This record gives sequence, structure tokens and C-alpha cells, in this order.
Amino acid sequence: MNALGIPVWMHPARGAEMPDYISERKSLYEIWWTFGWSYETATAMMRLVYSKIMDNHPDLKIITHHFGGIVPMLEGRIGPGNDVMGSRTSDADYVTLRKSLKKRVLDYFKEDFWADTAVFTAESATKAGLEFFPRDKIVFASDCPYDPEGGTMYPRETLRILESLNLSKADQDRIYFKNLEAVTGRKLVTP
Repeated sequence: MNALGIPVWMHPARGAEMPDYISERKSLYEIWWTFGWSYETATAMMRLVYSKIMDNHPDLKIITHHFGGIVPMLEGRIGPGNDVMGSRTSDADYVTLRKSLKKRVLDYFKEDFWADTAVFTAESATKAGLEFFPRDKIVFASDCPYDPEGGTMYPRETLRILESLNLSKADQDRIYFKNLEAVTGRKLVTP
């Protein structure tokens, strides 16, 4: 995908078989979905950075769903917290690993990942995602480009939220279609 310049859409896949606590056989109360997918997304992003996949494949384009999951809420841990990664661990040399990266972990998250607006119509999550990710790294509705039965769950409600935030026309165009065209290298065709 790096060589082709085609993005990877990364979506969490955690299921109920993944327990919330080590002493349990499965996740209860659909926690695997409610919290697990957001955690899994952030974990995958961090693993891609520390495995040096992002360094070794600098043209790799990864679109994360749900505004990067818990990432926008954890900027302090991803930034200053990871700036001292290794100081809390005694059985592995994470300091050398951290210092071998080409840039700060937070910079990978903000510069090398794209984020989708699908956050189940949560206004506060939308605002957090817009605050965290650069406007040229946000794509609209790639996770759920259709309205499920009932009609207000995804695109229409997300559009309403984005329009209520008084984004500039340039930012709206970036988020609604220009960023997707940029990351895919394809012009969108409108009916």
C-alpha cells in the first residue's frame, strides 16, 4: 500500500470473545464495542509507530475510524507521556526504542494518520477530533457513508454537528471531499 500510494482503512475488530478483565471469559455488556473499539484503534496506531512501520514506509496512508478512537482524549499521554517512555518499564529498553524513532510519537499521530468523522453523532467527540487532527487529515463518513434505517444516525447528524461549528468553507470542503480525494488520489464523482 505504501508503494501504491493507496490508503489503508483501519477499523477495529474486537469482539465479545476478548474479555475486559483477565479473570473473565468474555467481554460483558458489549464493552468490547463501546470502549474496546476506541482502545483497539489507539493501540493499533501506537503499535504501527513503535514497530517502525511508519518510519520504514513513509508514504503509508492509514485512515483511522471514529476520529482515532480514544486518541484525541489522550494527547497528553501520547505526547509528554511518551516523551519519557521507558522510564516506567524496567524489563525492556524502551528508551533506546523511543530515541530511535524519527520523530515524537505525538507527531506521528498528528502527521501520519487520517481520521474519519464517524463518532456515532457525538458532538464532544467531533470537537475533540477536530481539535486533535489537522483539518487536512480528516475525512467525512468513510466508515458509514450511508444513512441506516431511521435516517439520523450518521451522515445527516454528523453534517448537522459539523455545520453547527461554523467551520470555514475551505475546512468544510476539505473534510467533506477534498481530503478523501487527496488521500485516495481519486476525484469524487457526484451524481
